[in-house]
Amino acid sequence: MTIHFYIRFYTRPGESLYVIGNTDELGNNDPNKAFPLTWLSHDLWTGTVTINNPQTDIVQYTYIYKGIDGNQVQEQDDNKHIPISKSPMQEIRVLDTWNPPGEFGNTFYTDPFQQILLKENETKTKSKAVKHATHYFKVKAPLLQKNEVVCLLGSNRDLADWDETDPVLLHREGNWWTIKLNLPKESFPIQYKYGIYNTKSKEFVRFEEGENRWLHGDALVNTLTILHDGFLHLPNSTWKGAGVVIPVFSLRSKNSFGVGEFTDLKLLVDWAAKTGMKMIQILPVNDTTATHTWVDSYPYAAISAFALHPLYLNISKLAGKKYADLIKPLKKKQVLLNELPHVDYEAVMHTKLAAIKELYMVMKDEWLKDPDFAKFFYQNEHWLVPYAVFCSLRDRHQTADFNQWKGNNIYNKEAIQKLASPKGKQYDQIAIHYFIQYHLHSQLQEAAEYAHKNGIILKGDIPIGVYRYGCDAWVEPELYHMEMQAGAPPDDFAVRGQNWGFPTYNWDRMAADGYEWWHQRFVQMSNYFDAFRIDHILGFFRIWSIPMHAVEGIMGRFVHAVPIHIVEFEQRGIWFNPARYCQPYINDAVLWELFGPNGEKFKPYLNAAGNQYTLKPEFATQRQVEAHFDALERSEENQHLRQGLYDLISNVLLFEQPGSNGTEFHFRISIESITSFHHLDGHLKEQLKALYINYFYERQEHFWMQEGLRKLPALKRSTNMLICGEDLGMVPHCVPVVMKQLGVLSLEIQRMPKDIHTEFFHPAQAPYLSVVTPATHDMSTVRGWWEEDRTKTQRFYNNILGQWGEAPPTCEAWINKAIVIQHLQSPAMWATFQLQDLLGMNEILRRENPEEERINVPAIPKHYWRYRMHLTLEQLLKEKEFNTELEEYIKDSGR
Repeated sequence: MTIHFYIRFYTRPGESLYVIGNTDELGNNDPNKAFPLTWLSHDLWTGTVTINNPQTDIVQYTYIYKGIDGNQVQEQDDNKHIPISKSPMQEIRVLDTWNPPGEFGNTFYTDPFQQILLKENETKTKSKAVKHATHYFKVKAPLLQKNEVVCLLGSNRDLADWDETDPVLLHREGNWWTIKLNLPKESFPIQYKYGIYNTKSKEFVRFEEGENRWLHGDALVNTLTILHDGFLHLPNSTWKGAGVVIPVFSLRSKNSFGVGEFTDLKLLVDWAAKTGMKMIQILPVNDTTATHTWVDSYPYAAISAFALHPLYLNISKLAGKKYADLIKPLKKKQVLLNELPHVDYEAVMHTKLAAIKELYMVMKDEWLKDPDFAKFFYQNEHWLVPYAVFCSLRDRHQTADFNQWKGNNIYNKEAIQKLASPKGKQYDQIAIHYFIQYHLHSQLQEAAEYAHKNGIILKGDIPIGVYRYGCDAWVEPELYHMEMQAGAPPDDFAVRGQNWGFPTYNWDRMAADGYEWWHQRFVQMSNYFDAFRIDHILGFFRIWSIPMHAVEGIMGRFVHAVPIHIVEFEQRGIWFNPARYCQPYINDAVLWELFGPNGEKFKPYLNAAGNQYTLKPEFATQRQVEAHFDALERSEENQHLRQGLYDLISNVLLFEQPGSNGTEFHFRISIESITSFHHLDGHLKEQLKALYINYFYERQEHFWMQEGLRKLPALKRSTNMLICGEDLGMVPHCVPVVMKQLGVLSLEIQRMPKDIHTEFFHPAQAPYLSVVTPATHDMSTVRGWWEEDRTKTQRFYNNILGQWGEAPPTCEAWINKAIVIQHLQSPAMWATFQLQDLLGMNEILRRENPEEERINVPAIPKHYWRYRMHLTLEQLLKEKEFNTELEEYIKDSGR
């Protein structure tokens, strides 16, 4: 079988195209062995391959572009394929269209659209069988309405001679609408066009837009021509949806146990369906049990990227009728916890785990024989066994910090398998975690299936990091840089930056096996979710890395980043003084400027050095200061001293690149705000500021783009879920470019515009491939924000809402409503809202105090995540007037 490939793709000199596929001749899907094409003319590339002794019935293939700079882009896999086993033809000619990953239409071939959101519109047709077909037409049209099919019309009799009353109807094969025709050679060249036909009314609806398509050449003897014609030329930004965002722990139902549970998602689905929502978005639901205290309420510090949190297990459903009597004594406790305004994390976990242990002991014999459990165990053994042993060892040693364990502190697969043996003495302490995870899996999967039956998709959340003392770091420490801490640079919400404490990823090691850890993570998520949010997608381009000796995020820098060489200072006429630039700058003027008369209180922590000071060795790092004050009585003065010393330690201009022998440096961020910079002379400040701008905003862009393109395309190809990126903060110019190129949805927030020259982002300006929302879990709600800054609120009231006069002091229901409608009317694919912001539209339903609605405060490193909705879901379902009003707003917006 000989295959002739033709594809139109514009290139410049030095650029090239390759084809890759599932045969030896096409490299067996190895990009390094891809088959090179030859430039034929203008924008046409071609190549001929003879398939000898095929190992497959169908050749599947895609194209790869390689740039001059080594940049490589693989087109979006749209299932281009060539059936070769049953073909009577000796040669096949394929005329292809490049499928850019960022093409809007590709979004509609992700699982949530194909399996749920667009499934009801699918219309089936049958095509007449054609013997000895010469041409095989294929085109994609994901946004057809119910009873609509693709049709084909053209300039010869076999294409109906453009007769709209009798078009050639195509039928659906996978992602493609297809038809096989026998076209006589005398009819060439042919003009043709695709259109839409309604099978119910038997009427031609419309042609696709644009010029006619052309088919040159003729019907060659013993040759089948396959046309992969890309997408139907129709508007592809018409589909829009709305969604609700809420953490599972924040749900409240009559039967929940002081916290939202996976079973409560069904009630939320009922409400979402009633109001016209199409998506439910939740926060991470992975197990975070590290300390058995409320600190574990932080959902982004998972001890396992695969295990679910026992917090969300419904123990009544677990017990069933057979063992209901075992948990009857907990009824009063359940009612008490469920009446609390917030989640009492420790009380809920203590009660639930005690009940789970009791249920495990009476259920284990029958449960271990359950074939469904056997299937679950087989599919998840690779993470489940290490996780269960980890939890057992954590509880035995009373710490998750495996470095402190007396044994098994270094993971050994054989030793762990031995510990997990059913014959072992500790088996019950291990197997109980199999028990918990299996039932969590069952309850969440049941909720997801219920959502799908009601036309609702579930969107999960993938944290950017893993817990430093978690199972993932224990099992594969080589995947992480354990000597660093991930975080974020300063912003309006955390002026000293954020330190999340997670180890950063060792991307080079992850790339070595094709990002298998990420692939497994996506597979696990796809058991329950249809879409997911990548937390801090900027971390795939560069991550804010903080050394272990630092406490505050402001002591970090971007990794990877191109450093400043010492020669560059000389080139700019800057005399380089390592002591002045790289060490904390402290003198009496600085102490007075920062602390006033209290400056004297800091001198016991300093050594005098001429007219300046250095920090005493025992207080030279923020971690040393932290340890010192943690051992003292907690008082306002001690807190003041602690923070003051942190500020003195961070009063530096440059960080030396480790291993550079004093020749390479990175700027500390926000140098303009520190006294070390203020005390420089004017000319030197100008020179350093110019180099600072070059460092952060110019020299890194190409490098960071390459980093993003090295990781994200491979990760995107490993899943068919809908991917949304949380691209907030200090966003390099390359990030939106790469996200657009890959078709990853961006996040657009009204009070966090990405244009630094704009105070507020207007939802009407959102790109189609985006998610617009008034607020996230890291912010105050709309009502809370309204009262934070009166002058800013006034400008928003006049300029964004278009209202005259003085803004009301509080966010009245009509204002909240106007903001919600503004987002619903956005051109963005998705408009999502925290439940609190939707309830804010109703004076009666909303919570009295908006401060109680906030989920997280990023500026507080150890924030207690405990927000719960004040209404039950059952009550919300009964609010007919509110639900009908919301449904109308969503419907009127075209969502």
